[in-house]
Amino acid sequence: MTEQRYILHIDMDAFFASVEQMDNPKLGGRPLIVGGNPEGRGVVAACSYEARKFGIHSAMSAAKAIQHCPHALFVRPRMDRYKEVSMQIMEIFRSCSPVIEPLSVDEAFLDITKNHETIKEAANTAEHIRSRVFHEVGLTCSAGVSYNKFLAKVASDINKPDGLTVITTEQAPEFLASLPIGRFYGVGKVTEKKMHTLGIRIGHDLLRFEKVELIRFFGKAGAFFYDIVRGVDNRPVKPGRGRKSIGTETTFQTDILDLDQIIEVTQNLARKVAHSLQKKDSCGTTLTLKVRYHDFSTVTRSITLSTPFSTPEEIMQYMPQLLHATDAGKIKIRLLGITVSNLSNQSEKIPVQMTLPFS
Repeated sequence: MTEQRYILHIDMDAFFASVEQMDNPKLGGRPLIVGGNPEGRGVVAACSYEARKFGIHSAMSAAKAIQHCPHALFVRPRMDRYKEVSMQIMEIFRSCSPVIEPLSVDEAFLDITKNHETIKEAANTAEHIRSRVFHEVGLTCSAGVSYNKFLAKVASDINKPDGLTVITTEQAPEFLASLPIGRFYGVGKVTEKKMHTLGIRIGHDLLRFEKVELIRFFGKAGAFFYDIVRGVDNRPVKPGRGRKSIGTETTFQTDILDLDQIIEVTQNLARKVAHSLQKKDSCGTTLTLKVRYHDFSTVTRSITLSTPFSTPEEIMQYMPQLLHATDAGKIKIRLLGITVSNLSNQSEKIPVQMTLPFS
């Protein structure tokens, strides 16, 4: 018989905005936006729950956000401060379990199967963590408790903010049958739209399909969807999960169209990314270009190489190919970004003479 697992997913509530409100009590209870200048071309990085009531959300342009809520308050992001608070929170998590998988600075999975014999004990531990975060750090968080990662993550979002939700093995079938398909792990907007065309809107609809059918419609992901709607998710909590990518991006004061200028910007970005890779003694095998056009539509183009790379020259060698796969130089651009992923240690890098695969 498979051992019963107890998985927690803990997610801080409006983390960036909550840190700002904690550090400056005058901001408490007010619609607060962490992001760029609304009079310029800034973007909302995060916002308080008071701001969300006005329809404001992350990645919205700051100019649009101020239209939704003219009396909203804006503050610049302070990433160093958020990382500092995050370290406090993660230490609390580690005191309760060594098996922790951070997903970002403000959320993590914890496997607390060891030393917990019942779901009630697991829920008590989740409540204990939430209490410590509140009293020792000064912030609230929401927690989900279940027997796998997918259900724990969905559960943590049910009673936000400052909530705790438990989904037992007995409750899971009914819960999953009524869950909107867009809430299922791995179902993005494109997949959700495709599922809707197949008449799949909630878990109950997904249950009608055989595994072979779902694989035909969605490839390998179809097998995963077949399992999770039945409450099967055997993914382990992976402790010590490190940073998986290094990147940087820039938003222009005015949209740019000139291709020479675009290439010059990518050269500057490549130097910054390479510098960060050097500081981390890292290299990567996947290079991704991010392009956001003037209308806020965004595309990414990636290439994965057989050998790791880390220098500005190596990054730029493949940039023309990636740019050519976008509408750069044809449509005005407001943002460019470069990311290197599939990271490894520099010692794993094999010196090679790279050649351009394109003319």
